[in-house]
Amino acid sequence: MDAFLLSFGVIFIAELGDKSQLMALAFATRFPAVSVLVAITLATALVHLGSVALGATVALALPTDIVSIVAGLAFLVFAAWTLRGDVLGEADAARTQRDAARSVVLTVGVAFFLAELGDKTMLATVTLATHEDALGTWLGSTAGMVAADAIAIGIGKVLGTRLPERAIRIGAAVAFVAFGAILIWEGLRG
Repeated sequence: MDAFLLSFGVIFIAELGDKSQLMALAFATRFPAVSVLVAITLATALVHLGSVALGATVALALPTDIVSIVAGLAFLVFAAWTLRGDVLGEADAARTQRDAARSVVLTVGVAFFLAELGDKTMLATVTLATHEDALGTWLGSTAGMVAADAIAIGIGKVLGTRLPERAIRIGAAVAFVAFGAILIWEGLRG
């Protein structure tokens, strides 16, 4: 329980104002909140499971600079996709409604997974796992991050209902370009 509480607190605080929390806010203005939260939870659980395994076995560090560059490029693609928007014909509408939750979970999940590789919350989880119980660290770090991102999702949903779709699309695209640029810069300087 100590490892859970410590990990929850450390990761919750580390996530406040982090780029992935801002991503959660941006995604929540465009997609259903439950789908975004499910995607974040799955991606976080996977990244933090790997982080705990890495920390518990004291393995070599991941090549985070290459991962950051690839993730940054992915965010630039997300930005272009967001600006372009999606146009659906009537034939696609029914299929899209059926598959929307799954595709949102996949899109958001992959984005979060890539963004979290080498991020401070991942590195904090690795560090915690070198000294604390692995299961408690994994559960606590995952819960702390999901809790912080749930706050951002709530804010994103409120903003999404009050802003015109064009403003949301432009704002999300700008955020994705910023995330992409930051990740690429981090990868190149590393």
